[in-house]
Amino acid sequence: MNVAARMGAWSAGHRKTAIVGWLALVLAALVIGSSGTKQITGVEGSNGQTAKAEQILSSSGFPDAASENVLVQTRNGQPDDAALRSAVTQVVSAVTSTKLVDDVHSPLDADGQSYVSHDGHSMLVTFDMTGDADTAASRVQPVLDAVAAVQRTNSSLRIEEVGDASGERALNKTLGKDFKRAEMLSIPLTLGILLAVFGSLVAAVVPVGLALTAFMAAGGLLALTSRAVHIDGTATSVMLLVGLAVGVDYTLFYLKREREERARGNSPGQALRIAAATSGRSILVSGLTVVAAVGGLFLTGNATFKGVAEATVLVVAIAVLGSVTVLPALMSLLGDRIEKGRVPIVAKLRRAEGESRAWRAVLRLVLHRPGRSALIAGGALALLALPLIGMKTALPSNSDLPKNLPVVQTFDRLSTAFPGGSQPAYVVVAAANVNTPAVQAGLRAMSAKAAATGEMSAALTTRVNKAGTVAEVSIPLNGDGSNSTSVHALKALRGTVIPETIGTVPGVHVDVTGQTAGSVDFGQQLTTRAPFVFAFVLGLAFLLLLSAFRSLTVALTAIMLNLLSIGASYGVMVLVFQHHWFDSVLGYTSTGTIATWIPLFMFAILFGLSMDYHVFILSRVVENRRLGMTTRDAVERGIASTAGVITSAAVIMVAVFSVFGTLSQVSMKQIGVGLAAAVLLDATVVRAVLLPSVMAMLGERNWYLPRWLQRLPLGQSVETAAAEPTSWLDDVEVPAGA
Repeated sequence: MNVAARMGAWSAGHRKTAIVGWLALVLAALVIGSSGTKQITGVEGSNGQTAKAEQILSSSGFPDAASENVLVQTRNGQPDDAALRSAVTQVVSAVTSTKLVDDVHSPLDADGQSYVSHDGHSMLVTFDMTGDADTAASRVQPVLDAVAAVQRTNSSLRIEEVGDASGERALNKTLGKDFKRAEMLSIPLTLGILLAVFGSLVAAVVPVGLALTAFMAAGGLLALTSRAVHIDGTATSVMLLVGLAVGVDYTLFYLKREREERARGNSPGQALRIAAATSGRSILVSGLTVVAAVGGLFLTGNATFKGVAEATVLVVAIAVLGSVTVLPALMSLLGDRIEKGRVPIVAKLRRAEGESRAWRAVLRLVLHRPGRSALIAGGALALLALPLIGMKTALPSNSDLPKNLPVVQTFDRLSTAFPGGSQPAYVVVAAANVNTPAVQAGLRAMSAKAAATGEMSAALTTRVNKAGTVAEVSIPLNGDGSNSTSVHALKALRGTVIPETIGTVPGVHVDVTGQTAGSVDFGQQLTTRAPFVFAFVLGLAFLLLLSAFRSLTVALTAIMLNLLSIGASYGVMVLVFQHHWFDSVLGYTSTGTIATWIPLFMFAILFGLSMDYHVFILSRVVENRRLGMTTRDAVERGIASTAGVITSAAVIMVAVFSVFGTLSQVSMKQIGVGLAAAVLLDATVVRAVLLPSVMAMLGERNWYLPRWLQRLPLGQSVETAAAEPTSWLDDVEVPAGA
């Protein structure tokens, strides 16, 4: 009697306690969550040299201000100095009168020539929002209104504001609705698919209800754990995505097995006990594997990834807990009433629980020629994975955002008129006294050399803290802040300009921050840590599978097949997003690159989710072996009997992930398409063709375990487990429900 079986038996025997306890957990978590989550700070979200620079700025008394820009530009393409100067004066007066801005810089200042574009068509007014930068987006509206009023009185000019606060406000308003739409659409979509799977409303509602309550409980507890590991908005979106997927999958596995046993003639209690001992155990092993895979993101050392790992581990752990505790209690309480609310047409068309005839036919073809089947399936996946060799990653920029957003269009116009001006590099200089002649001479030399490179402009502004120990110098880089032009300019700044100027002054420490620097350092951080993440995920997954199935061959095969399917999904993503496939279908223009952070993120998520199916299928194969079947028969029967539920689970995942492929952000489209393609390939080509053909070729070697490993405290061998009695099933009293 394994742990899952004991938990299921207790839950079914104490169903009121289990159900009330689960609801109490969810409510308590929601109360805890009302305190709010702790968000990642600017320093925490940085890496490498950027993190050092941000730490110096934070500890030296510099306010973390949100910077804003107002672009004043002619519309007719002809310079109009008088009109531009008049409008600039009005803008400065308007924004200053709001008493919400500070540190205003204008092209009309004595040193303001750098705020006039080279062609004379544009001028730039810059300022900082007063107060905390984290709340600036909620306070920027009066400033936007003041700029809009100036625009109304100067219709011949284009006067637009863009910056940290205004940009965040616009994106939160637009993209926030985008995410909410996707999240709300995924729930009824899942419910509709489950109605088609079960043919009854009650059976369809149970998985969705359990997944949503698990998500709510995890969201509440996240407010508590985020005190230790801070998060950002990405974490909750991923938590819903993964929580809905695994929560529904686990319940689906449990329900389908219980329905299958009832169809075989078992009593309600007996069917529930069998489901607890088999599907319940698979859920525990699968959950541990998902947690191990996603937990690898902690090793990235990046605050955003650690927050995603924290949220995902929480929701998976709670979904597993609910599946092996409250779910058996609900099933025992409902009994045959779980078939209530039948959808007449669907219920009539739905086949009896058990093996899938279609998949049985496919399996017979596959197992008749396992070598040829493995070659064809493996070759197809390898062919799909080939484009991975040419994968080009790039740092996310404004090209990741919808081009129809006014704030993005304004940013593009500003970047064209003032290359790098909207997202400059910030050189942070620390010394005992930055006002000494030597340091000041070094700063002037740095500014001159920067302009001489042709890849950046002279220093735009310089701020010094009250103690005179830190200076922050903004230097505009060519490019849009994220493209190769900006990256090359940053390398020149860090590698040549600084070392040959300010870097030669004794007692001075220099670091560079800013959007370009932050993105580059983020990419380098992931590149450095990726091998550790891969090693951790693969190593821990291998040990879990080895312990669960007591077979070296099974563990190694599972790892290799998962890597092959993930590689194929990467290839699909490259074809779609680098080679402009389906641009019109997805409603966007391809950037020709994959966002830098996506491959590692997808690896962790996909490896965990694909193990869901693998563990469930292998558990059924091993179960058949325990009944005395040959490996070939056990594989055929095991996959045929699980193909229906695997297909149903895959359809739900593909549907939910595809919804995220409709979002406006290109990176979200990449995640949605990549995850959907991976699950589709995994549930069809890998699990229905490649897995059975490989296991059929290996035969009894599937169960190979070296003698020295047999001494370790692993799970029971297939042969040992086959000899175990199952009389305990008859000794546990489980109410059958009404």
